[in-house]
Amino acid sequence: MDKERKLIIAGNWKMNKTVAESLDLASGLVRELKDVKEVDIAICPPFTALSEVSKAVIDSNIRLGAQNMSQNGYGAHTGEIAAGMLKEFSTKYVILGHSERREYQRESDELIAAKAKAAHEAGLKPIVCVGEQLEEREAGKTEDIVGTQVRGSLAGLTTEEMLGTVIAYEPVWAIGTGKTATAGQAQEVHAFIRNLLAELFDADTAKAVRIQYGGSVKPDNARELMSQPDVDGALVGGASLDVRNFSELIKNSI
Repeated sequence: MDKERKLIIAGNWKMNKTVAESLDLASGLVRELKDVKEVDIAICPPFTALSEVSKAVIDSNIRLGAQNMSQNGYGAHTGEIAAGMLKEFSTKYVILGHSERREYQRESDELIAAKAKAAHEAGLKPIVCVGEQLEEREAGKTEDIVGTQVRGSLAGLTTEEMLGTVIAYEPVWAIGTGKTATAGQAQEVHAFIRNLLAELFDADTAKAVRIQYGGSVKPDNARELMSQPDVDGALVGGASLDVRNFSELIKNSI
């Protein structure tokens, strides 16, 4: 598939896998995906497995990501993880503002923007998640909700930092539900986000930023989604927990 921007597909393992299971999964993916050069691949295990998984992927074409981080540096922040701690394991990406954290941990756009800034200052590439609830889509508020999230969550980033940021559009109604936005629905919102980036930054920056789709992406729908002009990859949940499924999904995207 000839894409203007190189695809980036990241697996979000969420709160799954022991250290041993994580190592098995990572090792299997390294083996199955060793010849894939057309896609930037990342896997985001739980914090407890970062150390062992980092050793498994260190000499491979798979990069390591984390599922969250604090906006603060080192200090009295019990239970939090600083960006510098992630860097110790050669972590390259960090997921910020996932809908589950927005909903259950009440994370605000302002907080996510602070985390994104801290990530860049530490040399990490944030994957900033945005997306609407089902009732918001049905009320015709998708662009209002997503636009507010994009503006708020990227506030304060420089153009250079924006170029090192990935956006993940994840319609909340499609996450873990088996429902998937049609390729046309995904493209429509991705194009809206890209046009908004041109307003917030500039046309060249908007053209260069990669925008992933997330929400029940599977091997059998990956190709159609990735073929859309403004869909530059996927943030994958459940399908990333299995070597065969995630490998097939990536290969089907090329």
